[in-house]
Amino acid sequence: MPGADSLKKRKIVVLGSRSVGKSSLVRQFIENHFDESYHPTIESTLHKTLKYHGAEFDCEIIDTAGQDEYSILGSKHTIGIHGYVLVYSVTSRNSFNMIQIIHDKILNFCGTEDIPCVIVGTKTDLQSSRQIQPLEGEKLAQKNNAGWVGNERQK
Repeated sequence: MPGADSLKKRKIVVLGSRSVGKSSLVRQFIENHFDESYHPTIESTLHKTLKYHGAEFDCEIIDTAGQDEYSILGSKHTIGIHGYVLVYSVTSRNSFNMIQIIHDKILNFCGTEDIPCVIVGTKTDLQSSRQIQPLEGEKLAQKNNAGWVGNERQK
């Protein structure tokens, strides 16, 4: 196993509206455990080492507080970032609409036309409360040249 110095470092920011499941998604990825309780996040940074195509990456994942259309996107969430995970809840039309606003803010701040990005729809197990259909998420991702995942919660 390579030493810590030989690991490629990557910074990933997780952004989205309040209460969409950003922290639950990150915790599930890091710890392989889903926590059903809600704990509002101010901001936390977690680490995970991943192996991809034979290379090891030290990933710093920044789990942010919820954004709204008036939130200011700062340099901490744009400079030196290698990728973005934009999260919405399939049970909230407002959170879905916020994805485009957040995406546009990132583009404007970075002064670029494209960013490495994945859009994730959470709470797909709450079918009776669903407001966003999978095709809408896929179309939003295509429009923004992003990957898309309709996350299935796994305990």
